[in-house]
Amino acid sequence: MLIEWRLDAAGVREILKGDEVRSLIDGLASNVADNVKALVPSGTTIEVRPYTTDRGAATVVVANPQAMAWQARDGVLTRAAGFAGLEVKATER
Repeated sequence: MLIEWRLDAAGVREILKGDEVRSLIDGLASNVADNVKALVPSGTTIEVRPYTTDRGAATVVVANPQAMAWQARDGVLTRAAGFAGLEVKATER
């Protein structure tokens, strides 16, 4: 039996920009931010910045001049994402 189907790109786009995905992404970003707080010195400012491209997205920012060193040395953001059940992959440049 052959099954034919077509991807409804407009429908997928609508879902990815929708409130449910936005809520999921914001929740995961908040979880990552909370995990980062446990890995960096107390009082370090951690920000969640939601945005939208072709889908809901968010950035977790460690607002400290030492943040790049913490990530390079200890992988604080990578570890925090892992604790939230996310997988971090390197992108090609």
